[in-house]
Amino acid sequence: MIYIHIPFCRKACHYCNFHFSTNLKTMDAVIAAIEWELVLRKDYVQGEINSVYFGGGTPSILPPGTIQRLMDRIRQTFNVVPDAEITLETNPDDITADQLELWKQAGINRLSIGIQSFFEEDLVWMNRAHNALQARQAIELAQQAGFFNITIDLIYGGPTLPDEHWRENVATAVALNIPHLSCYALTVEPQTALDKMIIQHKKEEVDPDKQSRHFELLMLWAAEAGYEHYEISNFAKPGYRSRHNSSYWAGTPYLGVGPGAHSFNGSSRQWNVSNNTLYYKRIGQQQLPFEIEYLTPEQQVNEYIMTSLRTIEGLDTSKLSPAEAERVNQLAEKYIRTNALTRNGSCLVLTNAGRLLADGIAADLFC
Repeated sequence: MIYIHIPFCRKACHYCNFHFSTNLKTMDAVIAAIEWELVLRKDYVQGEINSVYFGGGTPSILPPGTIQRLMDRIRQTFNVVPDAEITLETNPDDITADQLELWKQAGINRLSIGIQSFFEEDLVWMNRAHNALQARQAIELAQQAGFFNITIDLIYGGPTLPDEHWRENVATAVALNIPHLSCYALTVEPQTALDKMIIQHKKEEVDPDKQSRHFELLMLWAAEAGYEHYEISNFAKPGYRSRHNSSYWAGTPYLGVGPGAHSFNGSSRQWNVSNNTLYYKRIGQQQLPFEIEYLTPEQQVNEYIMTSLRTIEGLDTSKLSPAEAERVNQLAEKYIRTNALTRNGSCLVLTNAGRLLADGIAADLFC
């Protein structure tokens, strides 16, 4: 699978810690470099490509025809299967009937729309580029254009989001017949604008108890609406799991292209420089501007524990060495006794209570 990182946004969301720039002057040079990096790294992933994901940043900010240009390059360079899942991350304010048609022509068959909230006060607090009206209109426009494989992002646990508004956000998504939801607790990442504003007492701190309550309510409401909670942050109607993200959690090798993009081949992880100018200049010299980390056997086991435990299938101890399986099963006993984990054959699966403690449980099971 292939991930394309488009490092541009119209506006900087206060909570975001992904690599992006609101300076669009280097966009043409970066896109040309992404095309060339695809060629330079054509042998990184072997076999057929069943998923392409345009993330960012804000890929929907690209000028008309650019997604088509990049997809043409991908198809020329890799063996993309006819029914590949081709996802485009979009902001509501970029969605128009004309753009939707161009994206369809380019082969986009799945939209990931960054709604975050259907309430104006939340969007203003986050410094989002769209408003509440655009949030609803974007979904309706996409459905009218024939996009039905849609996922939306929602953020919970923020200071401006009371329980009742969180309920309405989820209910609105259900009413709009959205088949996939990605829901994230508002996280205060170091060095972000939000982090600095909280330190300066310009923004209210996040309440962890509120976040836990919102997550518990989310699990209840999503189950009642017929969504499968197939990964900690992801909920899908039958047949609408994200093929791309599911491959990440299964440990499938992938190629990441663009400034700041990460790649993984099973034994090593590498990441491109998070600097747009340095990126396109190095690519122009036919140099790959990345750092690499080779994973030890212990790190590979820990990677599997961390990703598999987040999924509905759970951590399959039969995939570990006998010694590791015995160690993990022994450590898991205390979480089984407290109803944070259950056993399903050789698999350890988080309960709803355990999902609140997922990171801590995984860390406890590490080598």
